[in-house]
Amino acid sequence: MFTGASPSLPRFGLRFLFGVVWDPVHGIFGVAPEILGTLVTSGIALLISVPLSIGAAIFLSEHAPAWLRDPVGYVIELLAAVPSVVFGFWGLAVLVPLMQGSVDPWLQSAFGWSPLLGGPNGGGRNILTASVVLAVMVTPTISAVTRESLAAVPRDQREAALSLGATRWEATRLAVLRYARTGIFGGIILGLGRALGETMAVTMTIGNKNAFSGSLISPGQTMSSLIANEFTEATGKLYVSALVEIGLVLLLVTLLVNIVARLLVWRVVRGGAVAGGA
Repeated sequence: MFTGASPSLPRFGLRFLFGVVWDPVHGIFGVAPEILGTLVTSGIALLISVPLSIGAAIFLSEHAPAWLRDPVGYVIELLAAVPSVVFGFWGLAVLVPLMQGSVDPWLQSAFGWSPLLGGPNGGGRNILTASVVLAVMVTPTISAVTRESLAAVPRDQREAALSLGATRWEATRLAVLRYARTGIFGGIILGLGRALGETMAVTMTIGNKNAFSGSLISPGQTMSSLIANEFTEATGKLYVSALVEIGLVLLLVTLLVNIVARLLVWRVVRGGAVAGGA
């Protein structure tokens, strides 16, 4: 990928990352709006998904009855096996009409004074809709890793907290979650890596506009959706090279995020194994 991106790397330099114009006709390529779109959609997806994922993991690991724990856990984890294009079709068929007819108009009427929820309406296909789809997609990953991290907490931690007079929730909050916080953070980073690289579902729901207005209900674009939309139209050498450079940037970011997450999860699992052996 570095070789494929070599024509555009020296020509544009840092302007490629900070430029706001994407004009293949005149050979001008800047992906700042797409970088912002990627970060914003992934960030909003985590804001929605993290509380749901951690809450589900705590319930299944600490409070759910045995007969309910495994079936619900399997259902949540099965969501990770659903192809992204299916989530995209679900977004188009269900979520986009809902956002267009109810959610977006209400947000504009109630919070239209805010730059985040003002501006032109994307007709349901916008940054917020793509973020909700991403949130559904990353929830199984975060929830599964959080459950494994909670399961690695030694039983002595729970019993010690309960013996000191803590309630069941206090024992979970003070002893279990604090012990497993590194693994939970690793699961969140893994979910972030999934959100950063997601393509089809985002392409089908974000509106695909090469601009970032700052409004969540306006169309936008991510790095992966830009590649998906334009790779069939790329004919010139520089055009193809610019798309490859986007892929290279996205690859490096995703690799870095996943390496950090794997190290954090490994640390928790190893710590739990050492504590269990002792």
